[in-house]
Amino acid sequence: QVQLVESGGGLVPPGGSLRLSCIASVNSGRAFRTYSVGWFRQVPGSEREFVAAIKGSGSSTYYGNSVKCRFTMSRDNAKNTVYLQMNSLRTEDTALYYCAADDQLITSSLGNPYQYDYWGQGTQVTVSS
Repeated sequence: QVQLVESGGGLVPPGGSLRLSCIASVNSGRAFRTYSVGWFRQVPGSEREFVAAIKGSGSSTYYGNSVKCRFTMSRDNAKNTVYLQMNSLRTEDTALYYCAADDQLITSSLGNPYQYDYWGQGTQVTVSS
């Protein structure tokens, strides 16, 4: 079992920055570093969109096309925490942001929300002037 709690969302003007955090409580007997973690976002009436993902070691990161070169994902396994640094925010980045984790994912599955077993409750990001 893995419990995930996101934080760091809020209201920011276009061009601004935010850093989201996702803290994991792992009760499975496995170390947090064995879990891949993804960030997804969703607006009402739409499917969850892949934002970014990171492998357990933190050595490999992957990004959705709409956020490449603006967002950076990282993790600190000693703190059971992953981060999403979001720069140059746009109004279209407004969404509910979720982190998700799983320990069985291959690289090609990291962008598929249906492959993740564990999800947080989400944190709202609103980009508006």
